[in-house]
Amino acid sequence: MRRTSYLPLLAVVAVALAGCPKANQDFEAGRKAESIQDYDTALVDYERALRSQPSNSEYKLRALRMHSMDGTFHLEQGEKLLKKGDFEMALAEFEKAEAVDPSNMAAEQEVQKTMKLVAAKNAVNTPEKVNPNPPNEDLLPGPPELKPLSREPINLKMTNNSNVVFETIAKLAGLSVIFDSEFQAKRISVELPNVTIDQALDIVSAECKAFWKPMTSNVIFVAPDNPTKRKDVEDEVVQTFYISNTMQSQDLTEMVTLLRSVLNLAKVSQVNSQNAIVIRDTPDKVAAAAKILRTIDKAKPEVLIHVQVLTASRDRLRDLGILPGQSVSIGFTPRTSLQPSSSSSSSSSSSSSTSSTTSTVDQVLLSALHSVGTNDYSITLPGATANAIMSDNKTHIIQDPEVRVSDGERAQLKIGERVPIATGSFQAGVGVGVGGGAGVVNPLVNTQFTYQDVGVNIDVTPRVHPDGDISMKLIVDVSSLAGSESIGGINQPIITQNKIEHEVRLKDGEASILGGLISRDETLNTNGIPGLMQLPMFRYLFSDNSKEIQDQEIMIILTPHIIRFPSITAEDLRSLATGSETNLRVYREQDQALVEPATQPQTGAIAAPLPPSGNPLAGPAPAGMVPVQTGTPAAQLQFDPGSVTVKQGDSTTLGLKVSNINDLYSIPLLIHYNPAVIQIEEIRSGGFLGGGTQEIAIVQRIDAQRGEAVVSATRQPNTPGISGTGTLLGVIVRAVGPGTSQLQILQVNARDSQQHTIPLVSGEATVRVQ
Repeated sequence: MRRTSYLPLLAVVAVALAGCPKANQDFEAGRKAESIQDYDTALVDYERALRSQPSNSEYKLRALRMHSMDGTFHLEQGEKLLKKGDFEMALAEFEKAEAVDPSNMAAEQEVQKTMKLVAAKNAVNTPEKVNPNPPNEDLLPGPPELKPLSREPINLKMTNNSNVVFETIAKLAGLSVIFDSEFQAKRISVELPNVTIDQALDIVSAECKAFWKPMTSNVIFVAPDNPTKRKDVEDEVVQTFYISNTMQSQDLTEMVTLLRSVLNLAKVSQVNSQNAIVIRDTPDKVAAAAKILRTIDKAKPEVLIHVQVLTASRDRLRDLGILPGQSVSIGFTPRTSLQPSSSSSSSSSSSSSTSSTTSTVDQVLLSALHSVGTNDYSITLPGATANAIMSDNKTHIIQDPEVRVSDGERAQLKIGERVPIATGSFQAGVGVGVGGGAGVVNPLVNTQFTYQDVGVNIDVTPRVHPDGDISMKLIVDVSSLAGSESIGGINQPIITQNKIEHEVRLKDGEASILGGLISRDETLNTNGIPGLMQLPMFRYLFSDNSKEIQDQEIMIILTPHIIRFPSITAEDLRSLATGSETNLRVYREQDQALVEPATQPQTGAIAAPLPPSGNPLAGPAPAGMVPVQTGTPAAQLQFDPGSVTVKQGDSTTLGLKVSNINDLYSIPLLIHYNPAVIQIEEIRSGGFLGGGTQEIAIVQRIDAQRGEAVVSATRQPNTPGISGTGTLLGVIVRAVGPGTSQLQILQVNARDSQQHTIPLVSGEATVRVQ
């Protein structure tokens, strides 16, 4: 029965013994894989060992450390592949790094960046992010925007009153203009070669000291330019910017201070509870503020600093030899016959009791000195101590802390203990007279204690540079408790200190030895009988020789790793045009190239409207645009004559006739020719579009090098279109070289009075130069 009761206990022990070797095997396999930099296998082995023994702190630390190392390894591999242009494989490595070590923000950043590169390479449009806060449908996001009927460049040269110049430019674009009551017109001269409507209005405003603003989509308001009038007239917008990467309210305060200093914003406020900034100002100032906030609202880079503190000490002692006694004692014991009898004894008595005392004194009479022999004294010779000691003590201390810190932030790491150190104040004693004498009150000592951190103390402030380098301001203090010393009756600790304080700049993953301290103490002691201890043969018989050697070495290795990169893009480095000191404004990029020639259409083909943005000939099509109907006879646009022969150096005029047109209001078109054979000198009105009673606005741009002419003819605002058949334009052509050139209408976008597209069949002309 007793044996049977032990069976469950034996079973538990057997299971424990069977599990431990398996966990140890996995752990050792992980260490071997780590030594050959097979971090994936090492991580699997460490995790397997940890699952076998979840409470093993060493297994847990190894597994956590391997997560970081494996993630960094895959991140480095991905960067190498990215430099080679292998985006797909680099993306796979970055995704592995993100999966292995989710705390590595650099891996997440690289995944997002590489996905954009892959999308750009494969011409894949990534879906846009949905705005979590859509604007209210009832509220306009900004002031009215100018939408002229024509976006064709303006070529204008005139001298007249400023109000007339404004009205002329407005008519060319199909706009209306109103003036402030304080606006005073003055005579100006302007020359506007191939400028947009906005540029034309800005140039004239600068010349007559005025400014303009859209009142509606087709009405502009002109007022004198002064701070009071701008404050009264200029529109303002309110916009809220939610900041994503601030860590404390001080960061928001710095942003607000920056905006006030750079853009001179008066109405700007920070909302700490929502981590937001609210701005109310002109649209241009708000747009400039948005650009600045997008640029500086970046997640701070983060650095993982790996600090290794290696301490090795060795104490060796050798003590050899025989150390004889160094003192001789002599004891004098004379015989009784040599002592004086009169002084050798004494007696005393009393009535109540009787006592006797006899004492013997070691004295020898001078007359008995000749009888003193070896039996009357004794000599005690010293003994000897034989030493044969050898000791060798070795101590290795390895401390391996890691510190993760954001860019520009201070981080402290303290590993060790806090040692109390006595401090206090002393008050001297006070003298007081007592009974004619003097007394002293004991001095008072008020003892206090402060605590000092002893161990590994690290104070670091990193700064990540755009090129990937890391600057660090470091204070590394490695101290230990060496002993104690009594000072004023209080044992005070003796603390050894190795401190380094400096600044260093390293690359990502570059190891730096911050400090190495090597000390060696040798102590040699020889103790023995003078003379004999110096004889070579009797050295170890009459002396003791002790030699002690103490070696100590301390090495500090620091390795920084960037785990979140500074996300500075090319867009962040772009400058922003912001106008003048008194008039801050932003400028929008506009495509100055009016029309890029596409494939050459065949004669008789229908010139379809051109939808691309930025094309001044083909602005946004209205909602009511009339599509081309199949089988419906379209209007025709032909050159008259269709073929002409001229001599080199002569000029001729070709008419551009339109037939079967209905309600024609405006017609922009592009004409292409061979510039080596002919040149278009001028394009004039043919009289049909004006109806013979009114002038039409003709805007033209002739590119002699490319052989292109862009022309736009438009009727006066608020007038109906013209219908019928007639000569629309006259094209003056000059022959410059022998050969044959075709005059081709590449693009045309005719519109009626309701801004609907009118389909046209265009033709071409042939010009031969002799």
